[in-house]
Amino acid sequence: MRLGFRCWRESDLPLALGLWGDPQVMKFIDARLTLSGREVKELLEKHIKFQHEAGIQYWPIFLLSSGEHVGCCGLRPCGADPGTREIGVHLRRKFWRQGLAEEASRTVIAYAFGRLGLNALFAGHHPENTVSPVLLTRLGFRYTHHEPYGPSGLLHPSYLLENSLR
Repeated sequence: MRLGFRCWRESDLPLALGLWGDPQVMKFIDARLTLSGREVKELLEKHIKFQHEAGIQYWPIFLLSSGEHVGCCGLRPCGADPGTREIGVHLRRKFWRQGLAEEASRTVIAYAFGRLGLNALFAGHHPENTVSPVLLTRLGFRYTHHEPYGPSGLLHPSYLLENSLR
């Protein structure tokens, strides 16, 4: 294991700006591409609120060897079914294509199905993102449909991973 997780804090705004303030990171997440400092702060506050209200968020992840911020990976509420959550991973550009998204996602999946006892995980990705479908397939997700994603304004391919332990 190369990664450590913790919860976002209000004092993490510089880390959040380094991640969600990067247009290359955001190009497949949000149609605005570049978020203002205020918008990044609002996104950070949203994840902190998820943690307080639901016990989940896209947790910040760090290299255990150096403490360097890698990005975030975790869960967020998804639809009306409390047994299903959405999984997501956002990495700083420096850490792309190093297997860290898969490692972080596998850790979150184990937590979601083991500790939280969730029934299923949902995931979606920008239609032009060619890396995410490969990752999702390796993780065991199966394509189910396309659905609208508000922040991009596009129909995103959507996937489901069911808990095989249930």
